[in-house]
This record gives sequence, C-alpha cells and structure tokens, in this order.
Amino acid sequence: MITYEEIRNNQAINTYITRADESLVAMGYTEHSFAHVTKTAATAKYILETMGFSTREVELAQIAGYLHDIGNLVNRVDHALSGAVMAFRILDDLGAGAEEIATIVTAIGNHDEGTAVAVNPVAAALILGDKSDVRRSRVRNHDTTNFDIHDRVNYSVKKSSVKINEEHTLIKLKLSIDTRYCSIMDYFEIFLGRMVLCRKAAEKLGLKFRLIINEQQLL
Repeated sequence: MITYEEIRNNQAINTYITRADESLVAMGYTEHSFAHVTKTAATAKYILETMGFSTREVELAQIAGYLHDIGNLVNRVDHALSGAVMAFRILDDLGAGAEEIATIVTAIGNHDEGTAVAVNPVAAALILGDKSDVRRSRVRNHDTTNFDIHDRVNYSVKKSSVKINEEHTLIKLKLSIDTRYCSIMDYFEIFLGRMVLCRKAAEKLGLKFRLIINEQQLL
C-alpha cells in the first residue's frame, strides 16, 4: 500500500507542488505550498482519527490532503478536477489499488467550493482541512497598504484552531481576528461559501459545524 510518507518524499510530487505554487505567486494568490498541504493533511487526519475511522482511511485522507492542490500546476481554473486527474496518474504509476485511488481522486475532485460535494468521509475531512487553513503566514504580500481582501482576511487571523468536542457531536473552527486589518463582514464576503461547505462536510461526518470569531458564534 502507498503510504503518506512515500507521497511526502516523492520528488516528482514535490516538484509539482512547488511549481504549482510558483504559478499562484505570479497570480497574486496566498500560499498554497508545503505549509498549506501538510496542514490540510494534518487536520484531515485529526478529524478522521477523532471520529474513529480506520487507520487506512486516515492515511488516505492525509494523502488526499497533500495532493489536493497539484492541479494549480495546470491552471487555477478547475484545479480540483485537473488535480484529480494528475493524482490518478501518479497513484496508478506508484501501484496503488483501484479502490484507494478512487477514494483519493474523488476527494481531490470535490474540494473546491465551486463544485465540491462531501461525497465520502475522506472528501469531507479534506474539505474541512483545506477551508479551515486561514492564517497570517499564508500572506506573501508584505506591504499592508497594498493588501487585497484575501490578504486582509488571512493577515488578520492571529490564531486559528479546529476542535471536535468530547461527545463527537460538534466541530468548531475558532478564529482570533485583528479587526484593524479585516472586519468580520470582510471574512464573510470571502469565506461564506467555504463555511457553508464546511457545514455540509461536517454533516457528512455526523457533526455540527460552528464558526467562532473573537469568541462570538457566527455560524
């Protein structure tokens, strides 16, 4: 079976991630490189482990998290779909089984909010891991006077956490936001679709989703 560590140490895959992020740099996007994909994988792992899924399902979610943005190598438009096709080829060449390829490819193809559906637990965990990664270090523009709204929203986040309660009935995304850079309305203007998608992904896992900003529940 293909392991997460094998995927993380694969030179070709890491080249695709690096080059994909270089394209996003040129287009002015926030960071989508190794920090983002490893954080996405780690959050997906935490969610499925906490909810009692098998060790192998957890690892498939990690693999999907690490590979989910390679489609940006082709183009930002429809990157979830092109990334799924790329992942299929990579995993097939590495000798992964059809069932596991299908699970990973389905999750990658369903992670972008424009077309995403939490069709299985791995897809749901990937969505939650990806969309909850909001943090100051994702901003590459160091001129605060020249921020666009995506820069302001990410830069404003001083602290973020994803936590499932002890009863395993509720998942919370808690953000501490510096309102000098971004108002709560700014956050919703950019991320409302993503948060609604997180709610649907949580429901796939039998959870309720809560968004809490500066200790106020907003969703």
